[in-house]
Amino acid sequence: MQWEKITDIILITAIAILGVFAILGLVEWIKRKSLKKVDKQLLGMLPSLVLMAATYFIFDKIFILNTRPNGSGEPSFPSTHAMVATTIFFITMLALPKYIKNRPLRIILDFVMAILIVLISIGRVAANMHWASDVIGGLIFAGLFAGLYFLIIKHKKKE
Repeated sequence: MQWEKITDIILITAIAILGVFAILGLVEWIKRKSLKKVDKQLLGMLPSLVLMAATYFIFDKIFILNTRPNGSGEPSFPSTHAMVATTIFFITMLALPKYIKNRPLRIILDFVMAILIVLISIGRVAANMHWASDVIGGLIFAGLFAGLYFLIIKHKKKE
């Protein structure tokens, strides 16, 4: 299987995980009849995800820094695959303790997500879709977005 397809599957997997959180949040919103009563772990994801989407839009449509090494002329910085998948995986790692109490299972899931982050990072360069700097940029942005999520949920726990 080609690296491009592998990285697409990893991205789709991350988006599917995000879909599970979205459905969980929607169910809570409907059941509890108030957005304020939705679990703070779920609502806390929104600012990070909105910033991630804004970052994608800015660097893909407005402030194009780099083009892909394959000569397509498409914007390449930051790697959207790396940024989106890593953001979702990091946020999931931070949210899992609330939803999965089985520590060994959480460790396994965290390990799998870490492997997927490594694979998507290597794969985007190996597929000639991004420069290494594009992937590193995507990982840095993902770290910032996950850091924001961590600060939000840490703050919410104190309330």
